[in-house]
Amino acid sequence: MSEESSREFDVIVVGGGAVGENVADRVAQAGLTTVVIEAELVGGECSYWACIPSKALLRPGSVLHAAQAVPGAAEAISGTLHANTVLSRRDWFTNRWQDDSQIQWLDNAGIELLRGRARITGPREVQVDGINGNSYALKARHAVVIATGSTPVIPDVQGIRSVPFWTTRGATSAKEVPRRLAVLGGGVAGVELAQAFARLGSAVTIVARGRLLRAFPEEAAELVAAGLRADGVELRLGKEPRQIGQNDDGSLSLAFDDCRTVIADRLLVASGRRPAVENLGLENVGVDLDDGKHPRLATDSTGLVEGSASDGTNGLWLYAAGDAAGKVLLTHQGKYEARATGDAIAARAAGNLRGAAPPWSPAARTADEFAVPNVVFTDPEIASVGPSLERARENGLRAGSVELPINVSGSQLYASDYKGWAQLVVDEDRRVVVGATFAGPGVAELLHAATIAIVGEVTLGRLWHAVPAFPTMSEVWLRLLEKYGL
Repeated sequence: MSEESSREFDVIVVGGGAVGENVADRVAQAGLTTVVIEAELVGGECSYWACIPSKALLRPGSVLHAAQAVPGAAEAISGTLHANTVLSRRDWFTNRWQDDSQIQWLDNAGIELLRGRARITGPREVQVDGINGNSYALKARHAVVIATGSTPVIPDVQGIRSVPFWTTRGATSAKEVPRRLAVLGGGVAGVELAQAFARLGSAVTIVARGRLLRAFPEEAAELVAAGLRADGVELRLGKEPRQIGQNDDGSLSLAFDDCRTVIADRLLVASGRRPAVENLGLENVGVDLDDGKHPRLATDSTGLVEGSASDGTNGLWLYAAGDAAGKVLLTHQGKYEARATGDAIAARAAGNLRGAAPPWSPAARTADEFAVPNVVFTDPEIASVGPSLERARENGLRAGSVELPINVSGSQLYASDYKGWAQLVVDEDRRVVVGATFAGPGVAELLHAATIAIVGEVTLGRLWHAVPAFPTMSEVWLRLLEKYGL
């Protein structure tokens, strides 16, 4: 029989991933007593099964390809990637799936950790079933924060739940490289891991219902598709398996309506993610998650969850941040949300914030609406921030765009046959950049300049005076502005 103890904290954070850590750090720095509840590894998905290990798998192939694209260096390249060394380096980046350093960080920051699973039982009340067998009844003086991340979406394909398959966790923690890999899904995770394993020696097939990377402009996505094909990846686009089954030798068969079959030794299901907000007891405080297949929490700009039951005082106590909030499922944006939410909680606890937080203030997640940066770390890369041209017009802007191939001295020096594409989306009434996309090798480092331009609402006339250093890839900014007419 478990022992139950009752404890009180200023702030209770449910989830110990990157988002939960950032919320906890922010409120702890403000002097609020804080506890983080986590049943798995502290540091979360990004540190152990997503951003970090996937980029560790991708980087060696990108470096090798970059050298092969430059005469003089290309002649010095005589081998291929050493898969076991790449996997070993990936293991180092994940600290071999041990979270000792993260636990030490929490301790040094004055944040308590409870290992267990949390359930909200009432306003400001959380029950924790500890993995040590004990249970804890916790009470929050100021706030409870949901930072539970997201979980993979498994498509409704006949037979899929009867066969073994990887989600991104399985792929990023793989101990060996499969001879044949089928990837179900053409989004960011699918294309990144497809290229990583192709360059490590797998014969890879991507199966996607639509085109690749549908969230990005087609011109940019086509460059990535060409890069994948150059690495030997087969693309079956506009297709969906009719049935998936396992063969006698353990391999998997993906059957299609056109009578074709894809045979693979491993199947990676990368069909997107959804907020992990079920089984948290949210119904106990009046939060309705009935939103079809993908429930999400509606929040305001500080992260307050809409519709939660009042505690009899001001009712401002339940928050959500990161993937759990369901708005932008990106680690860096989740950490940004966490900082804003932490500042909002601290300000309200001190009596310095009443009502809504002003846009662009430290406690408001304003960038979620205007400037979300996103990078696809394939080779070539895609780097994008702000709305597409179509979305900008849907948002009511009188928007136009300017686009061109990336063909400047910096790109020519980068690779002999450099292929890239760039686009700016412009609010014609204010003459400011509201969106930008760059595609090509090494373009991720162009992105922050675009993000600053959008957040700062820098006019095109003022941007004209931001002179790019020669010879760098940033000279593409000059060419874009020239094409616009400056």
